[in-house]
Amino acid sequence: MMNVAIILAGGSGSRLGGELPKQFLKVAGKKIIEHTIDVFDSHDLIDEVAVVCRPDYMDTLKEILAANRYRKVRKILPGGKERYDSSLAAINAYQDDDINLLLHDAVRPLVNHRIIDDCLKALQQYRAVDVAATTTDTIVQVDANDCIKAIPPRQWLRNGQTPQCFKRGVIRKAYDIALKDPNFVTTDDCGVVRRYLPDEPIYVVDGEMFNMKVTYSEDLFLLDKLYQLKSVAGNQQPQEKTASLLKEKVIVVFGGSSGIGKEIVTYANQLGAKAYAYSRREGNVDVANPEKVAAALQEVEKKEGRIDYVVCTPGGLIKEPIMSMDYKEIAAIVKTNYLGAVVVAKESYPYLRKTAGGLVFFTSSTYSRGRMLYSIYSSTKAALVNLTQALSEEWSDDNVRVNCINPDATRTAFRIRHFGLEPDGHLLEPDQVAWSVLNALVSVYNGQVIDVKR
Repeated sequence: MMNVAIILAGGSGSRLGGELPKQFLKVAGKKIIEHTIDVFDSHDLIDEVAVVCRPDYMDTLKEILAANRYRKVRKILPGGKERYDSSLAAINAYQDDDINLLLHDAVRPLVNHRIIDDCLKALQQYRAVDVAATTTDTIVQVDANDCIKAIPPRQWLRNGQTPQCFKRGVIRKAYDIALKDPNFVTTDDCGVVRRYLPDEPIYVVDGEMFNMKVTYSEDLFLLDKLYQLKSVAGNQQPQEKTASLLKEKVIVVFGGSSGIGKEIVTYANQLGAKAYAYSRREGNVDVANPEKVAAALQEVEKKEGRIDYVVCTPGGLIKEPIMSMDYKEIAAIVKTNYLGAVVVAKESYPYLRKTAGGLVFFTSSTYSRGRMLYSIYSSTKAALVNLTQALSEEWSDDNVRVNCINPDATRTAFRIRHFGLEPDGHLLEPDQVAWSVLNALVSVYNGQVIDVKR
């Protein structure tokens, strides 16, 4: 069954104000519509993407599509005055009534693969599917005098989102009937099916509160913050696929002589890659020393002729109030945790640019909020997330991907040294994290914080 994503980008953004329609505004380094298309273009089960756009912004859209080299965008369609004009443009652009159409607002860029997966699964049983999130507020219905008329039970209420998904034949039939109604008014496609095909069940997939629609100027600020904290789940990919993608790839792991780094090297080599470990103990490489890092990379390229991936694992921690730390200790942590990552990134870039490769850093759950006794550690880990997101944008035109692993507490010598022995089941094992790193290296992710959970 063919699955077609329809990106509805015909809105004017009048409620937001400003000259540009909201879908063409920038958030987190990209235009909102770019973020949205990225999600569908990268989904394995989406066969084709069509974008419906205002006619006066067609040239702008074409420039965006050309710059991103999307693999699945096949159609660019002119929208109309009303939202349903854009839906109809997409519906009429296809002829097969059995294909699945997923109609999605261009200004909901935080839709994720889980939502899309659930929609496609639901379309195997239903011919109309909506996405909605459970409402957290009490909803009141008022009369013409703004007095409460009714308070519907909250357990039956949802906040509608997109995509809204249909067998093409169902949504086409609903609109055929609707357009003959002189009183036809609608704001969404499921509403058309509900009104004009009342016997057609519409299944509701669970949405996400962060799958928000950009409507007002305040939404841009919130969206930017959500992107800053956005993460994806690690350790998802089948071993066979990762093994095939890693075969003969050359990987350099800084901090690869112990703990998670050592497991990454071991696993990678077992899967047919060529992984090299460097650390203070192995090769006398301090990641904050540009000459040492450069020499290590040169050594590997001289031997293998290429470098596909680089992983930077070193980190330092002093668990004390800042007022009990001297400047020498503070400088050492900043040097290892942050400056070292900068050096590795800067020295690795020329090699990764040649191979369209990938770079992986390590952060910590403390990046999202600084914690008492962890002020320097937390702030350097937050800096690594910002560095990841910034470099992913700077290097995207060269197809160099940069991601950041965020593991739960892991049983390593580093952890034991700082926290002592902890109960079984409380910690991740290093090999679990290593596997997520290898998945991240060969994934399409870019600029992501990748969570690895117990």
